Amino acid sequence: MKYLKIEDNKGYYIKDATAPTNWVEIDQIEKDDLLNLLDHATSNDFELDAYEENLLGNKAHQIIYKHIAEKFTTFLTNKDRFKDEAENLFKTALEKYQ
Repeated sequence: MKYLKIEDNKGYYIKDATAPTNWVEIDQIEKDDLLNLLDHATSNDFELDAYEENLLGNKAHQIIYKHIAEKFTTFLTNKDRFKDEAENLFKTALEKYQ
């Protein structure tokens, strides 16, 4: 499912996954929205439009979308490695205290 998109010279994100047609402009994003997006990126199929400066007419949208897209792209690229490291840390801690 796509959570970040560029359309009509603006960046948008889905605030509530239960209402996937309700897109909110990226400059309205809050900390809790980022945490929700990260949660979806961790556990679901997470898609986003690649950042292209010429598709975003609003300078604020360019800056915000660019940084968010870069971070989520890096996270998605390394998601399996992050999960494996977290599981190994948990396994090691569990074995230590048994």
